[in-house]
Order: sequence, then structure tokens, then C-alpha cells
Amino acid sequence: MATSNARAGTTSTPICRRCTRRCAPSPRRRTTSSACLALAALPHAPADLLKVARLSTRFLSRGIASLPPARAVDKPRLRIGYLSGDFHAHATAALMVEVLECRDRADFEVLLFSHGPDDGSPLQQRVRAACDRFIDVGALDAAGIAARMRAEGVDIAVDLKGHTAGSRFTALAARPAPVQVAWLGFPGTCGADYIDYVIGDPIVTPLADAPFYSERIAQLPRCYQPGDATRRIVPTPRAALGLPEDAIVLLSANVVHKVLPPIFEAWMVLLHRLPSALLWQFSGGEQADARLREEAARHGIAPERLVFMPPVDMAAHWNRLAAADLALDTWPYNGHTTTSDALAAGVPVVTLRGDGFASRVAESLLAEAGLPELVCESLDDYVERACALATGPKPPIRPWIDSRAFARDLEALYRRIWARAVAGLPPEALPAVSVPVAPAGDAADARRP
Repeated sequence: MATSNARAGTTSTPICRRCTRRCAPSPRRRTTSSACLALAALPHAPADLLKVARLSTRFLSRGIASLPPARAVDKPRLRIGYLSGDFHAHATAALMVEVLECRDRADFEVLLFSHGPDDGSPLQQRVRAACDRFIDVGALDAAGIAARMRAEGVDIAVDLKGHTAGSRFTALAARPAPVQVAWLGFPGTCGADYIDYVIGDPIVTPLADAPFYSERIAQLPRCYQPGDATRRIVPTPRAALGLPEDAIVLLSANVVHKVLPPIFEAWMVLLHRLPSALLWQFSGGEQADARLREEAARHGIAPERLVFMPPVDMAAHWNRLAAADLALDTWPYNGHTTTSDALAAGVPVVTLRGDGFASRVAESLLAEAGLPELVCESLDDYVERACALATGPKPPIRPWIDSRAFARDLEALYRRIWARAVAGLPPEALPAVSVPVAPAGDAADARRP
């Protein structure tokens, strides 16, 4: 095939250097968080992302004054404050909700600081019911959010957005809490000296990558991404989705900006190798879809072999994914929630390993699901593995979501982080440590309503 057989590494290329300069904050552009997200979707050296994150954070945090220092003290119950605009019908809420429901309510109080919409959705109602207090800070600026968090006595502030759209993580520049953490939203460093830790796992954030983070790495012993085991998939018939019953359906549910030329070329090779296959791509809108069909035609693929799925509500999307035979991951920005959604629908995912957090999320999820053999080292390997999977039996997907165990691991990590702060020690890298989970119904469970 015409694709490169080199390992999917990343180096600082002229394109990436130009992107770094272009993503640098401009005094005329205040909302620059998307610069880091854009770079994460392109081949880049991890050091470049740290550079752009530092520049963006410095610009976004300008003028935010620090509050008087807050001191960590030993206490039996920690108050965790999560900051996000996604506590509604959104992927972040869908990932987190069951972990919030399974938390240890006796030892941890949870406050959600929301700067997102009040959509009244069933998911938002679950999230609200799972926390101790839901505090709307949507009308507040960064300094106002920080003041509210300080007034509420937050011990550990956890930002769930990072450099993603609508983020207000710069509220933490005022240091409202004794310890401040980044988790789940952005796959990489925030470049913020005021965020002490980034929560990952041994695959997405190996300790060897510490030079590429402004935060200290804190590892969970399992995939850093939680999930909801209560979700039930009711497969949508192919006929209702406009998919032929006898076709091999290759799913790409990632947004189109993740579809870069090398991976798209590999997909076209697959379609040549598999004459009965079609590519089922999440629609990027009329113009983007037309461009992808044009590009497919240049590779000798008939336009009708690209079928685009329109936006639908979250539950309908989960249900339709089960119609696919195989999911094709993107590179260097993997599918994150996209990958766990496919696995939950019973669809195996083939991925290409890269350098950096964003390029290893699918690997981390596949390891949890018992499918490490679907992680490829090269584009040629990716194509061969996908061909074999598309024409052979589906590999079994191990149930990987255990929200009760995840909650215990996360709470144990918070305790380790807090203990260092109480001792007056600076943040340091915290390797993964497994925590035994007591059988359901024991005394610890009895403390949770």
C-alpha cells in the first residue's frame, strides 16, 4: 500500500512549527483554548503542545489575582469541587455520572460548579442527584467562580474542561483551593503552573512523559476514562439507518477534523481491499461531506460507498452504533468517548498508537476491554488488522466498566494527593496503585445512601 510503514511517532515538523506560531495567543483573540485542541489533532511533538498550552494559559489567565493562600489540613471528609460546563446531555456527564453515584458519601462531599446550560435532561437530573450540591456559576467570570469555590471551602478543585470549548479553567488561576487538578476533558497538559496534577493512567500518561506536562502526573490503576455500566444499547436496524444488510460497515464516528490524509488514505485502501465494505462516517456538514466524497473519488472509490450519519440525540447515537461491523479509529487524535461508545455497542475498534495522551486513549480503553491486539504500530499493520477483523468473527469484548472500583481508585488518589498537601510537601508524580474493593453490601457500602 502507499501508506507509510513507519511507526506512528511524532516529530516537530515545519508544519507543526508553523501551527505552533499560528496558535500562539494574539492580543486581539481572547478565546484561545481551541488552539491547543487544534494542535492535538495534528501530528506534533509533545513538547510543542506544552509550549502552546503555556502560551495560551498565560494569555487567558492574565489579570486574575490570586486569593490569599488556602491551607490543607487533615480532615475525615474531603470536599471535592468539580468545575465544568458539561453537566448536561454531554459526553462528560455521561462518562462521570455512575462514578458520582458510586462514590463514598461518608468520606467525600462533592460539589459541582456548572457554567453550562440547564437542559433539564434525564442525564442532568442524574448528575444533580449524585452530588451534594449543584452550583450554577454560569453568570460569573473567572474571578467570581474562584471566589465562590473559596467561599464553599473546596479542598480539591478538579477542572473537567482544560483547553476545550467554553472552558473556564482559568478560574483556578486565583488558587481557590489548596490542591487543584485537571482530569478528563482535555487530553494533554493545561500548561498552567496553578494546576498541581493531571489525572491519567500508565498508558495515556506514562511517568516518562513528565517533561511534557506542567502538572505532576497522577495515575489511576485503570483507564482514566470512566463509564456507565447501566447504559443499555437497543440496536437500530440497518434498514432504518440507510445501511445495506449485506455490507461490511466500517464505522468512523469521530468528528471530521480528526480525519487526516494519512488515515483517510488507509481507509481508502481498505475499501479497495473489501469490495463489499462502506465507510459510515459521522457527518461534518454538507460541505465537509462533499469534500470527503471528492477525496474518495480521487482514490477510485465510488461516492455512494461513503454514508454519512446525521447528528441525533445521545441515546439514538449509541443504539445506531451497533449496526457497524468494525470501528476505525483516527490518528493522532484517537476517539475517546467515541471509542468507549463503540465498545459499549459491541463493536471492536482498531487503532494506531501514537505519542502523547490524545494518541493513546483508544489503547487504554482497548486494554481494559481485553483487546490489546487491536492496537497497531503502523498504518500497514492497521490496514491488515482491519481487513482481518472485517472478514472474520468479532473478537469478544470484555466488560470493562466497574464504576464502584473506579470510584474507590479515584478517591484513593485524592487521598494521596491531599496527604502530601497536608504534610506541606510539593506535588510529585504519583504512580498507579491498585485499591482493593470490598464486596458489595459491606459496611463501607452501607454508609452510602
